[in-house]
Amino acid sequence: SLFFFQQRDGPILPTLKLVHQYPGLLMKNVKVDRGAIPYLLGGANVMCPGLTNDGGFMPDDSEDGPGVDKGDGVVIFAEGKEYAIAVGFMTKSSADIRKNCKGIGIEISHFLGDGLYQTDEIQ
Repeated sequence: SLFFFQQRDGPILPTLKLVHQYPGLLMKNVKVDRGAIPYLLGGANVMCPGLTNDGGFMPDDSEDGPGVDKGDGVVIFAEGKEYAIAVGFMTKSSADIRKNCKGIGIEISHFLGDGLYQTDEIQ
């Protein structure tokens, strides 16, 4: 089975199968609102409002810095769903998203039902 992957020079990310098998995996988590679910399952990136609307969640920012930094890999959950639906990396920090809630917040690298999800082994 495939456990981790990397796209070009991006962060090394876990596959969803690994995340589902080991839900306690120490990765930063975010949650999108219900309205974002069909778009994510179609492979769309996460827009900033999906993280800040009711039902969305990002780790709290502190005096030491943002809850999630630009470039960090994240596991993406959805409002009302038990299991992660995607993984990707932040295109902006959580602090920047809270200040200016426009544009793409997370670039999706892998989502439920994509080719990587359907792959059992690589030869």
